[in-house]
Amino acid sequence: MKGSALEELREFPGAMEELTAARDLLAGTPGRWRVLYHNDGDGIASASVAAVALSRWGRSWQLTPLLSLEEARLDALLTKTRAPVLVLDTGASYLARLARHPRPVLVLDHHRPPAPEEPSGGSLLHVNPHHWGVDGMSECSASMLTYLFSRSLDDVNEDLVAYGFAGAVADRMHVGGFRGLNLRLLERAEGKGLLDRRREPTLSGPTLGEGLARSVDPYVAGLSGHPAQATAFLNPLGLDPRARVASLSDEERRTLASALALRLLAQGARSEFCERVTEEHLYPLPGGDEITALSALQNACAREGEPSQGIALALGDPQARSRAEALERDWQDRVLRELGHLQTDRKVEVHDHLQAFWVPDANLAGPVAGLALAYLLDPTRPVFALSAGTARTKVSARGTPFLTDRGLDLAVAVREAARSVGGEGGGHRVASGASVPKGQEGAFLQEADRQLALQGSPLAPREPRMMENLP
Repeated sequence: MKGSALEELREFPGAMEELTAARDLLAGTPGRWRVLYHNDGDGIASASVAAVALSRWGRSWQLTPLLSLEEARLDALLTKTRAPVLVLDTGASYLARLARHPRPVLVLDHHRPPAPEEPSGGSLLHVNPHHWGVDGMSECSASMLTYLFSRSLDDVNEDLVAYGFAGAVADRMHVGGFRGLNLRLLERAEGKGLLDRRREPTLSGPTLGEGLARSVDPYVAGLSGHPAQATAFLNPLGLDPRARVASLSDEERRTLASALALRLLAQGARSEFCERVTEEHLYPLPGGDEITALSALQNACAREGEPSQGIALALGDPQARSRAEALERDWQDRVLRELGHLQTDRKVEVHDHLQAFWVPDANLAGPVAGLALAYLLDPTRPVFALSAGTARTKVSARGTPFLTDRGLDLAVAVREAARSVGGEGGGHRVASGASVPKGQEGAFLQEADRQLALQGSPLAPREPRMMENLP
């Protein structure tokens, strides 16, 4: 097999050197590999790419999902593993731990490593776009990094580009349009006839009415989760709730987009989220799942605790699709219920620089926090969603690109706040997580608020909206 020159990386110093070193490490390490991947949409997409590419390279593999911040489980897995290890979408914060493994370890991660970066040493190799001057938060997902690695093995793996972008969509890198390295790779794939871009309504489903009633993103207060109200909203617009979304005329699409954008503005959403009623959708050529839909299926498999189904989908298992579709419907139902509760009976605790609320299910914390910040809550303060465990509380913190462009760095705030109470945390500037001892949640939020104050407050708070008063 012959690796690719990856001409699109020519302008990024160190990129080809790291990927070539990773290729050489794989080439020099025959046998079965243990693949550890983050159990979310980006991690599953990364594992999908890796499973196919490793098989084509003649390597067998064993896939194991990891939740965030599982130091003890990671140590236990490494102790039991005698094989070389490939770590996807996680690991940048645990290089010293990974370096103690007696066999080669290859880490493909897009999270910013703590500064200064822990030394790797031994036979550990850490490939990360941040090393090349590329922002892994917004310009290169873990799945896209894994796709680039697969291309460094052989350009036959260009057909895996859809999964590269599926992970980027799962990590919300498409919001406002792809940029940086992601955009460069998109333009290349489009130019080579691998992908087609089309601007279409964001709603999906068998009918327009069902698509609106089941819409999670955008979340339209009073319509999402309410089939009768969705139908009542569409009829006066001259839009048939029974019509297929794909069958709408250009004029009908404009009518739908305008009405939904106005509705979202009325509920207090920022303009960039109102614009998300239509988006560029990516279609693999010559055929395949539209990438946003593919991402939603794999992400639902992660959130519903069956990540292997998302990978089986990529490997062509005919039974995986029906199972993934069922998991997606269950996931949508749970998110819609939780957002509905947040509107009506969840208490939101407002601090000077953050807002926080409790979510019963830890799997829902991150998505609900992100959607609530986009469509329901004060958009000038990041959101912290807390979920109680037996001994520790999970925290999912979410911001917006608007806030990160003005100095927000949740990774720093969450990491320092967690450390102050004996917990651990980290992630991206726009999305981070933490695990803190039970009973220390108040102290954690106070320190997080102090850390955010050091970063500055970009905007004055917006006047709160009353969701129940919307028509």
